[in-house]
Amino acid sequence: MAITKTLTGAVPYNKDGKVEKWALQMKYEKGADATYYKSLMVATIPATASDGSVNFTPKPEGEWTLAQLIALCPIDNWDATFDSTYDSIITNPPDNPVPDDGYVIPS
Repeated sequence: MAITKTLTGAVPYNKDGKVEKWALQMKYEKGADATYYKSLMVATIPATASDGSVNFTPKPEGEWTLAQLIALCPIDNWDATFDSTYDSIITNPPDNPVPDDGYVIPS
């Protein structure tokens, strides 16, 4: 079953009428019934990263498209995180011990 990804949050941080930073949230969903799992991924993306690299050119929030917002998301990292979590929770869950409440303490 395919993963469904939906941008569910986008909060612009404006300065002088232009977005200088985005807080983004994407919902990941996969499976149905017993295999259903969902997770929210979040990231804050500044126009200029701390290392000086440019993530985007500031512009008014009304000029942003959905495609541009999604392109800012660290999709590769989020995909890897979701896949790993889905595998460890749904596909290959841990084999947890089962308590035996009827155990009788030896005398």
